[in-house]
Amino acid sequence: MAISELERMLSGELYHGGHPELIALRLKAKELIDEMQHSYGDRSRRIEITRKLLGTSDDDTYIEKYAYFDYGINTHVGKNFYMNAGCVILDCGRVDIGDNVMFGPKVQIYTVTHPLEAELRIGGQEYARPIRICDNAWIGGGSIILPGVTIGKNSVVAAGAVVTKDVPENVVVGGNPAKVIKHIDNGQNE
Repeated sequence: MAISELERMLSGELYHGGHPELIALRLKAKELIDEMQHSYGDRSRRIEITRKLLGTSDDDTYIEKYAYFDYGINTHVGKNFYMNAGCVILDCGRVDIGDNVMFGPKVQIYTVTHPLEAELRIGGQEYARPIRICDNAWIGGGSIILPGVTIGKNSVVAAGAVVTKDVPENVVVGGNPAKVIKHIDNGQNE
């Protein structure tokens, strides 16, 4: 049996981003995002739309205006998730976000990347790597998290950081590329 482009995308294989199956899924996400933008006065409607848009969410999930998701369905958030204005999640690969995670404004999460070989890029080929953000993380405004990265539990990504590698638990990272700039106690030495 032939594998679909969606299955190729989620498994990390090369896939064609312009395939009609994927275009239809992105269009559905855009329609739901548009509905969400116009429902800010109606909490129950926002929760309903958020549940349709995201792969997993709960009643405490709150997404501010001007958010963008490629698919939405590939993003799974835990309890008490907050996303500030203007964030972008290119969720061609799976994005797992733990409990009590906060995003500052204009955070960018990129699971998708492109081959280095020009011929493949020009032909519309791309691939995705999953991103995981563990419980209690805080992702500062304007930061960028690149494909395949895991952000450890209780860690903080400073505003404007570009995260190219995994971040351990209980640290602050900053810069471009992001590096550990401080360890956080979080009561572990008691």
